[in-house]
Amino acid sequence: MTSRPTMGVEEEFLLVDPQGGEPIARNKQVAACAAEHGVKLQLELTSCQVETTTDVMESSEALRAELSRLRRIATEAAAANGAQLLAAALPPTVPHKFPVTPTPRYRRIAHRFGMIAHEQGICGCHVHVAVPDRDAAIHVSNWLRPWLHVLLALTANSSIYRNTDSGYASFRSVLWTRWPSSGPPPHFDSTAEYDAAVDMLRRAGVALDDGMIYWDVRPSANFPTVETRVSDVPATVAETVVLATLIRAGVMTALQAHDDGESAPRLTDCAIRAAHWKAAHDGLEGDGVDLAGDQSVMPARELLSRFVETLRPALETLGDLDMVRDELARIAVDGNGAMRQRRAWRRRGEISDVIGELAAATTSE
Repeated sequence: MTSRPTMGVEEEFLLVDPQGGEPIARNKQVAACAAEHGVKLQLELTSCQVETTTDVMESSEALRAELSRLRRIATEAAAANGAQLLAAALPPTVPHKFPVTPTPRYRRIAHRFGMIAHEQGICGCHVHVAVPDRDAAIHVSNWLRPWLHVLLALTANSSIYRNTDSGYASFRSVLWTRWPSSGPPPHFDSTAEYDAAVDMLRRAGVALDDGMIYWDVRPSANFPTVETRVSDVPATVAETVVLATLIRAGVMTALQAHDDGESAPRLTDCAIRAAHWKAAHDGLEGDGVDLAGDQSVMPARELLSRFVETLRPALETLGDLDMVRDELARIAVDGNGAMRQRRAWRRRGEISDVIGELAAATTSE
């Protein structure tokens, strides 16, 4: 296993009031300020959000430096416009509706999908990894399906919502399922089958364009990559790096399996839905479903360890095995975003503590 595919990461962030934590609609102002410092921020569906996009990265070390730079400049641009940048998948406190960014495409989405769009305010992380062609992207997507819920549990970062504990580690993923083209994709036997499914969704009005194919993993509509988009935006740069590294190693492992003539397992919708709900609910603190094995229930941390072991040859090729192990050990002690949020909330039941915790994590290394 010698190929080291390049990767890129997109992170979505909330803009909130530094005092009360309510989302504030200043994405255009923040983006204009960041542009003055050489960073192009993407405008998201709601005007309370911005997105950073890395260059094409060849190593985890380079990715870490780039993510840190982008978060720092975006944080400074937000502060210059009276906002706090938060790496949180949902705002801990929200208004009734989020204002939609007034672009023609976003207006069409808001008109078509109504309150789903107006109650969006959802921040994820999208990891792109280069693949040889679209056929390879389809195979990689099939191979990753049994492991997607493990990545969701790892990055869960939306436990506190509407000024209370939601009862879920990733409530973002629960809300996200309201979009009709979201969630784990079907198993596809060919690119032609994939294209036919996407065409059906567009003709039915379920997706207005290719950009609204929101499946948790998919061939990218714009780049020669496979795009994995199952996760909450991680709380820290380090967690995003380990997420991207695991996905990169997963792509390498999937391509090697394809070369060896191995086919990805077919899973029932029932099993996948159960595993994803369990991951959203429990995160890393409870149990998970072993979709890649006998569908037994086991501690989520053990399932994560099995995933790392499956990826071990690829991680060794990348030189990232020790980094991944060290970061997962740190998460076991410090907690991921959901665990940090709950720990802050349980101290006094004050949303300001949660905002402070998230703000510190956003700019931490």
